[in-house]
Amino acid sequence: MRESANKPSTQKRILDTAERLFAKEGFEQTSLRQITQEAAVNLASVNYHFGSKKALIQAVVARYMDVFMPALDEQLRALDDESELTTLQVFEAFKLPLFALNGIHKRGTERFLRLLGFAYSETQGHLRRYTQSAFGNVLQHLMALLHKANPNLSDEEMFWRLHFVLGATVFAQVSGQALIEIARAEFDHDVNIKTVIEHLIVFIAGGLERP
Repeated sequence: MRESANKPSTQKRILDTAERLFAKEGFEQTSLRQITQEAAVNLASVNYHFGSKKALIQAVVARYMDVFMPALDEQLRALDDESELTTLQVFEAFKLPLFALNGIHKRGTERFLRLLGFAYSETQGHLRRYTQSAFGNVLQHLMALLHKANPNLSDEEMFWRLHFVLGATVFAQVSGQALIEIARAEFDHDVNIKTVIEHLIVFIAGGLERP
C-alpha cells in the first residue's frame, strides 16, 4: 500500500516523460510510442488523460507557462510608471520569472527555454494559439512597453527586429548546453544557463533598440 501511495499518477508519469523527451528531441521527433514505452503506459492512457499529442504538448508547456507568465506580468507592471524606459529594462524583467522555473524542476529554466525553442523552430502553431488565448494580455503588455521604450520604431521596423530577436533567442535556447560547454572550455569559467540568459538579454536589447 505504501508503494502504491508513493507511485506517481499515470497522468504525471506521462507528463514527466513527455517533458523530458520533448526537451531533448523536440516535439516532431518525439512520438507517442516513445512516450508510452518510457512511461510504461499504453496509448489508451494518453488518449484518456490528454486526448491528442497536441494537447499533451500544451499540457507540458502549461506547467511552466502557468508559473512564468503571471510572474513576468508582475515584473512588467513594475515598469509601467518608468518615464524613461529602456529596452534592457524590459528584457531584464524576464530574468526572475525564468530563474524561478528551477522550482518546478532542478533544470526548469533550461527545459522551458528548450521547449520554447522547439515550439518556434518547429512551427508549433497550436502552442502560439494557446499562449495567445491564455496569456494574450501579458503579451500585449510586453509589446506596449517595448513600443514605449522605442517610440522611434515604426510597427514594420519593430516587426523585423522582434523576429530577429526571436531568431537569436531560439538559437540560444536550443543550443544552450553546447554554448555552455564551449564557453567553459574556451574561458575556463563556471558557466550555466543563467550566464547564457545574461549575455543574451544584453545582446537582444542592443539589437532591438539600435538607431
